[in-house]
Amino acid sequence: MTASERPAALRALRLAAFRTFYRLPQRWRRRLVRWGSAHYIVGAVTIVRDADAAAPGRILLLRQPPGPGWSIPGGLLNRGEPPVVGAARELAEETGIRLDPSRLRAGVPNAIVHSGGRWVDMVFEVSVPADQALSIDEAEVHEAAWHPLDALPRLTRPTARLLAHYGIGPLKDHPEDD
Repeated sequence: MTASERPAALRALRLAAFRTFYRLPQRWRRRLVRWGSAHYIVGAVTIVRDADAAAPGRILLLRQPPGPGWSIPGGLLNRGEPPVVGAARELAEETGIRLDPSRLRAGVPNAIVHSGGRWVDMVFEVSVPADQALSIDEAEVHEAAWHPLDALPRLTRPTARLLAHYGIGPLKDHPEDD
């Protein structure tokens, strides 16, 4: 086969494959697409800033098992759950801060794809008074505390990478570095 015949042969093969695919029952097509597609876990996280103008530049961080680093409130979405609802639910579960999901603002960027893993975090932001009482779920959270942006504790690697996209933390000048 010559080089000029090869593209025509590939086009014909591709056309035959698509015709065969579309003749399959819809449920089989769906299974094939799911089998051949990348699978990602989707979570929702919230960057919680201190609303107190006298102490600007603080965020709420959590120390959670199993690692020694600090992270931001968040977790996995339930099947079919809108990301903003999941973010508000996780915030309430982990910190006791109960907010209507409409109070959460989509982060810019709103989705962070973690290149080292197969998960996507939908990111939201909110400001709340730091004197609001926190009620942590001790099964999920060891400690919750407000930290100045210029003196953050040791962050988990995924948290440091995520916050860098928002100009926060030790990786803020290099958000894409591993």
